[in-house]
Amino acid sequence: MRDINKALELLLDKLESWGDQIILMLPNLFVALVLLIATFWLAKVIQNALDRVISRFSHSAAINNLVSTLLYIALLLVGFFFVLSVLQLDKVVISLLAGVGIIGLALGFAFQDIAANFISGVIIAVQKPFGVGDMIETNDYFGVIERITLRTVDIRKPTGELVKLPNKMVFENPLTNFSFHGIRRVDVEVGISYAEDLEQVQKIVTEALEDVKNRVKTREIEVMFDAFGDSSINFKARFWVSYSRQVDYVGAKSDAIIRIKKAFDANDILIPFPIRTLDFGIKGGEKLSEELQAITASIKNGQPLGGNGH
Repeated sequence: MRDINKALELLLDKLESWGDQIILMLPNLFVALVLLIATFWLAKVIQNALDRVISRFSHSAAINNLVSTLLYIALLLVGFFFVLSVLQLDKVVISLLAGVGIIGLALGFAFQDIAANFISGVIIAVQKPFGVGDMIETNDYFGVIERITLRTVDIRKPTGELVKLPNKMVFENPLTNFSFHGIRRVDVEVGISYAEDLEQVQKIVTEALEDVKNRVKTREIEVMFDAFGDSSINFKARFWVSYSRQVDYVGAKSDAIIRIKKAFDANDILIPFPIRTLDFGIKGGEKLSEELQAITASIKNGQPLGGNGH
C-alpha cells in the first residue's frame, strides 16, 4: 500500500512540474504559433511572387513549379527550425538536421539514376535544345517530341510507337534536331544513259523541280553528276523544302521523283536498267564455246552424240 501511495505521489509531482513548465512556456508557445503561421503566409507570398518573376524568363511550367515548390519547402523548414528554437528544443533541431543529412545521403545513393535524369531534365528545360513538336533523332530513335518532363522525353515514331527516353540518355548522347531551322535538304539520286547530253539533263531536271511541293524558292536547285556507274552516269538533284513534319520531307521527295520521271519520258531521256554480262567459263576442262562448236559439227556430219562426251 505504501508503494502505491509513493508511486501516486511521484506521478502527481511529475504532472505538477509539467504543468508548471507548460505555464512558463505559454509565452513561447504563443510566439511559436505566431511564427509558424507567419512562416506559412510568408512562404506562400514569396512563392507566388517568384512564380510571376520566373514566368518572365522561363516558359517551362515544370521548371517554374519545381523552383517555386523547392523555395516554398525551404522557407517552411527554416520557419519550423525557428519554432523549435523558440520552444528551446535545440537538441531536437540538431537531431533533425543530422537525420535529414543521413537520409539525403542514403537516398542519393539509392536513387542516383533518378537524380541524374532529374538534373538532366532541368538542364534540358533551361537550355531548350528542342521543344514539343520538333522532329529529332537520338539513341537510334527517330520521331516527333510529344512531351518533355523532368524525367523523360516522349518521342512518337513515324510508325506510331511512343518511346519514353530517360533524360540522361538524351542529354549525354548526340542528338539531331531536324526542325531547328525549319527547312531541310532533299537529295534525289538518279542514273541516266551514257548516250545522253549531260548539260541538257541538268536543265531539264532543274526545270522539273521548280514547282516541287514545299520547295524553298530562295534556295537554288542543284543537279550534280558524281559517278560513272556500271550502266549509267549518276547524279544527285538537291533542293530545300520547308520542314515541320516528316511528311513534308517524304512528300517532297516523292513529288520530285514523279516530276523527274515525267520530264525524262517527255524528252526521251533513258534511265537504263542494270546490264550484266554472263561468262560461262570452262565446262569439263573445255571451253563452252568449243563444246558447242563440236556439237554443231557432229550434227552436220550426221554423227551420233555421246561416247566421247560430245
